[in-house]
Amino acid sequence: MPRDATPSIRIADELRRRIETGELRPGDRVPSTRAITAEWGVAMATATKALTALREAGLVRAVRGVGTVVADHPDAPRARVRAIAVPPTHPPRTDAELTRERVVAAAIAIADERGLAAVSMRQIAAEVGVAPMSLYRHVPGKEDLLTAMADTVFAGAPLPAGESIGWRARLETSCRMQWAMYRRHPWLAQVMSMTRPLPTVRGMRHVEWAMAEFEGLPTGVMIHIAVTMLNYVRGTAINLAGESEAERATGVSSEEWMQAQDETLDLILAGGDFPMYSAALTDPDLELSLETLFTFGLDRLLDGIACLIPASG
Repeated sequence: MPRDATPSIRIADELRRRIETGELRPGDRVPSTRAITAEWGVAMATATKALTALREAGLVRAVRGVGTVVADHPDAPRARVRAIAVPPTHPPRTDAELTRERVVAAAIAIADERGLAAVSMRQIAAEVGVAPMSLYRHVPGKEDLLTAMADTVFAGAPLPAGESIGWRARLETSCRMQWAMYRRHPWLAQVMSMTRPLPTVRGMRHVEWAMAEFEGLPTGVMIHIAVTMLNYVRGTAINLAGESEAERATGVSSEEWMQAQDETLDLILAGGDFPMYSAALTDPDLELSLETLFTFGLDRLLDGIACLIPASG
């Protein structure tokens, strides 16, 4: 490496060495921009350039919800795109083999892979191998389909059975189960509504289970707690759906987008008008994500609800 190599090149070469020697193995997370700024004492823009060079060389790739990791091999991202682009093939099926469950499962699979906007009778029919009009015998319309999709997702998360665990643990368990559903199915947040709720029986059972250990509270307070918690989880999860759509449309992950803003942020923060932001963005131990925001907000909501619980004794 020449002595006059720029800092970003020197950093990229060091990370390349760690990858080539096996210090960083395929799938391992590479240092983030903030970790690089802390280790090498460089600006975020320099750290971003180093990671960009590794990405362009095919040595690393972005993984949603994880960060930048060592690639399996240089062509891994390209190979994955080709695999997704190949349309699935299905053997011909007759209308007699079609069931409501299969229609709903196909709709969920399409929404998971391509987003809710891609779900149509034509796409579902192509997925299950029948004529589009055949579907209407099983799902009369879009609202019925969306209700069945949401209900099926809730069915995939059976409620815990057993003894009392206390109102706080029960409510937290319910919220975390919902959050896991939204993580697996980002489109679900677009389906669930607080003003026009879908009549999902299994979803109602989740709420009923969550509220089972509240005692001494008026019904109005209990229903407001239930809806507030539903709305909190769903409101946070809306960002999952938005990120999935943005990544599909641009091919740029959330981390890559944030890295692209580093140089602009450096210029904004250079004036010293935002000391809190500067401290946060240069803290190598800071972890700020939808996951941490969800957990922090959930804990504070539960703390607030505790103030409503009548004191025992």
